[in-house]
Amino acid sequence: MTEHILSRLQERKNSGNSRKLTNGDILIDFVSNDYLGLSRSEELFQIISSYDYSEIVNKNGSSGSRLLAGNSMACSELEKKLAGIFKAEAALIFNSGYSANLAVVSSIPQKGDTILYDSLSHVCLKEGAWLSKAESISFQHNSMDDLELKLNRAKGDIFVIIESVYSMDGDKAPINEIIKLAKKYEAHIIIDEAHSTGVMGKNGSGMICELNLEDAFLARVYTFGKGMGVHGACVCGSLETIEYLINFGRPFIYTTALPIHSIFSIDASFEYLANHIDLQKKLHKNIEYFNQLYDEHFVVKNGMLKPFSDTCIQPVIFPGNEKIKKLAQRFQVAGLDVRPILSPTVKSGTERLRISIHAHNTAEEIERLIGELINSI
Repeated sequence: MTEHILSRLQERKNSGNSRKLTNGDILIDFVSNDYLGLSRSEELFQIISSYDYSEIVNKNGSSGSRLLAGNSMACSELEKKLAGIFKAEAALIFNSGYSANLAVVSSIPQKGDTILYDSLSHVCLKEGAWLSKAESISFQHNSMDDLELKLNRAKGDIFVIIESVYSMDGDKAPINEIIKLAKKYEAHIIIDEAHSTGVMGKNGSGMICELNLEDAFLARVYTFGKGMGVHGACVCGSLETIEYLINFGRPFIYTTALPIHSIFSIDASFEYLANHIDLQKKLHKNIEYFNQLYDEHFVVKNGMLKPFSDTCIQPVIFPGNEKIKKLAQRFQVAGLDVRPILSPTVKSGTERLRISIHAHNTAEEIERLIGELINSI
């Protein structure tokens, strides 16, 4: 086994995509998912710290799963609040978006059913599909022709798995077209709203609520560790869907519940955003400014390509693991925290800088980023 481990590690090193943890200097943030800057907000930190813990018995941890000792009135009340924000009958809190997606996709589809997932779906959605007893098939990213071809061949209950905003390309799903096809073939849609939570919709309710299309989905997953700046996630859906997950969603049943501090943090984060919703406008203004500057200086240069994105995620594709790592290093040296995304995380030949734009980035920082990109390529 040791030889096997060493061999696999050496393969990674030889291909130039070996991963390791680093603790570097504090640089200008163009890498994190903290799109609204809430994770760094001192004001929000103070609000979270001001919650009343006097009646809380388990102040440091939850002491068990939600079905045993880990449930609390605060958690149940927060779920009611989240259901209201996301315009759903009910909500169920999970420890992370990963476990929430895994629970939904692995438990609801059954043997004889068909799962059709977008080829660029996050790995947790794919793993949920693989863990289920249903047949799982990918369709070409955002291709309605390929989706309909596979819908036409699908058997049993059909589940279409998508994201509102995709984490590597920063593009959006063609929601209306997918809903139309799902209705035609009587398919159920499950959507991951990880990268739209907080940054879109009233009070951070995400893209689907912004479009008033929430009733078209069997389940919607919202993550709080990105735009909301805290931790945890929830699934929104009908009362029956939530009851089903409580009974059959293994990542929910067998996981120690979030501690009370995390519950208060989620509650405080949504309250804070409701009172500082202008952060959304500032963020989208920064995204527009980045795209404006980029378009003024680049189209395609030296093999570099930036797909269109009007979201926080701005990929700059420059093929080759070693090339993109060296490019990212130049940004780091210049004080800009930009990281490379290597294959096999993305398809070989599409290695990239994954630039994240935030509400807390200044115009000068964005100009400096573009200037460094001009000088580096």
